[in-house]
Amino acid sequence: MRSKLFVPGNRPALFAKALASAAEMLSFDLEDAVAGDDKGAARAQVAAFLRGVPHRAADKQVVVRVNAWHTSGWEDDLRAILPLDIDLLNLPKIESVEQLRQAIGEIEAVELQLGLRRAVGLLINIETPRALRHAAQIARAHPRVRGLQLGLGDLFEPHGIRRADLRNVHAAQYALRMAAAEAGVFAYDAAFPGLDDEAGFMAEADSARALGFAGKSCVHPRQVAWANAAFSPSEEEIEAARRIVGAATADGSAFAVDGRMVDAPFLARARAVLATLDREPR
Repeated sequence: MRSKLFVPGNRPALFAKALASAAEMLSFDLEDAVAGDDKGAARAQVAAFLRGVPHRAADKQVVVRVNAWHTSGWEDDLRAILPLDIDLLNLPKIESVEQLRQAIGEIEAVELQLGLRRAVGLLINIETPRALRHAAQIARAHPRVRGLQLGLGDLFEPHGIRRADLRNVHAAQYALRMAAAEAGVFAYDAAFPGLDDEAGFMAEADSARALGFAGKSCVHPRQVAWANAAFSPSEEEIEAARRIVGAATADGSAFAVDGRMVDAPFLARARAVLATLDREPR
């Protein structure tokens, strides 16, 4: 899931194009991308598309970002989206464990009313200072939480934090990654607003990959190739991983490769690198 392409829920002409793209995840957006007057129509359009398209055959993971749990469109979103075959429900504007538990309680109530047996996984947006401070507790609060996603625009802009300074980006990425690691969930990087700024996108993506993020959100199809490239291992990394795995000891003890000691965490990372090679070319 190196790349996740945002698809505005009120732009049905883009749905099939997104499905045919090289993005490994599609995130249909019912929140920020959709004005209030359009939310009902967008909800219906996304639900109709996801009921009728073979997204599993296209080997895509599907995420739907619903409106925030305390807003008027929240319950309507749940009733329309929860019966669908999606991978993750993306919850925005969660700032605390208490808010998450309230949201999950309402999700469970709708699932019970609709007779749904499958408990959908959750991707939680971390987009305020309070949310970032509580990110590890939020991620550990319920087994439905699969990952944390950084929202740098909402996190930085209201407080005058300069996103152009990569030190600020790295600090936020590091804090989120440590919270995700503590909770045992994946971390996903923020969308980048510069549609033509490949250098800016790649600077953030390279920083995120160095910290162990799973991938980066994309707001335009041209960014998908950048994300896939940024989160793919280099030939040098692949060869190093092969040497490590090939030299692993049967009893799990430490060993040396290329003049460096290797133990269990490094071996696990090498195996994870080689596992990425199983992905079908896109």
